[in-house]
Amino acid sequence: MQKNNYLLGYSNLKVYQDTEMFNFSLDSVLLPNFVTLNKKINNILDIGCGNLPVSLILSTKTSAYITAVEIQEDVYELALKNLKLNNLENKIKLLNDDIRELYKKIETESFDVVVCNPPFFKVIESSHLNKNDYKTLARHEITLNLDDIFKISKKILKNNGTVAIVHRPERLIEIIDTMKKYNIEPKKIQFVYPKKDKDANILLVEGTKNGKSGVKILPPLFVHNNDGSYTDDVKKYFE
Repeated sequence: MQKNNYLLGYSNLKVYQDTEMFNFSLDSVLLPNFVTLNKKINNILDIGCGNLPVSLILSTKTSAYITAVEIQEDVYELALKNLKLNNLENKIKLLNDDIRELYKKIETESFDVVVCNPPFFKVIESSHLNKNDYKTLARHEITLNLDDIFKISKKILKNNGTVAIVHRPERLIEIIDTMKKYNIEPKKIQFVYPKKDKDANILLVEGTKNGKSGVKILPPLFVHNNDGSYTDDVKKYFE
């Protein structure tokens, strides 16, 4: 069943979601607010855009042209509805394609920024895969993994271009190792905690292609107060 809501506090953006698919979450708000943006950025690639939340939020923060890619046709159709609903066809280009094949056709060093909210879980023998294909592909590294993301980023990013992802803290070392494998230097890391007395459950990482060594660890971000309300640090992302 499809629902039309305002995008998590963004009163100027509306988004269709489908209860049968993998709905966007706070991850999709954190990522576009974490990635480094400046006036020199002209082209952004959103890999695995889902129903388009990251690109929609980025459109409010930059004048850059955004290319968003989604492999699942039904999810792409939902993203297309969201694109038209928000009248952003002149700012966001939406493609229904497999980025692992598409990047081979993209001109080398043609993007300034890559963002990705990828599947978080490896597929192993003990993996409990959801019978719903939408959720399986969104959660598990079946059509996209860390190696794919950074291999693609190495080719299509301009020199000193930026790639930013949202992931899970337990994968941090693997993420850094894979970035370095493709000459992407980790530059900014932030851990996100559900509450002050809980372990981090979200990781934000940004790297620079052929960047100099040296990483900045941002202050921890706490999502909820003890009463369950959003903290002021998170509320500012909804303004």
